[in-house]
Amino acid sequence: MAVTPSTMLPLGTEAPDFALPDTTGRVVTRDSVRGPKGLLVMFICNHCPFVKHVRSELARLGRELPSQGIHVVAINANDAEAYPEDSPAQMAAEAIDAGYVFPYLYDETQSVAKAYRAACTPDVFLFDGELRLVYRGQLDGSRPGNDIPLTGGDIRAATAALVSGERPLPDQKPSMGCNIKWKAGNAPSYAG
Repeated sequence: MAVTPSTMLPLGTEAPDFALPDTTGRVVTRDSVRGPKGLLVMFICNHCPFVKHVRSELARLGRELPSQGIHVVAINANDAEAYPEDSPAQMAAEAIDAGYVFPYLYDETQSVAKAYRAACTPDVFLFDGELRLVYRGQLDGSRPGNDIPLTGGDIRAATAALVSGERPLPDQKPSMGCNIKWKAGNAPSYAG
């Protein structure tokens, strides 16, 4: 299994806008999902073993963070023609099976993934209430097969700092996962 790190978008970057369909076809925008304290944007998919490994923690974050003023959204940008497991219909089934209560959006053109410089799944971006990037990187050090317990410790420390009015520590580790499955000829230059 090839491992791709996140690009580590510069801290302070404004959250790129988006208007994408959810699993019911309803269009969801960045501003419609932002929370008063912040917004957690996660690039995920259905088939990636790294996402499967953390899906319970993603679901838990989706249930817990909104009550703290941080809203959550997930985006799948994979090429669904080449990877039918990541199709919108399969996303709807995955959202139910995984217990996702946050919007799960499909980026068919892959333009939103490019705007966020997303590179892998999962790729996690935490923005403050002003939509400025304060954390990007891993949920924690757990990976499939490494026997490190899944806690979401890194993202939980970042969200706790944000809720208490502090900035997350700048020493942030990249996420690691499967590369985003770009459509033929659509891979951005940062994807290598």
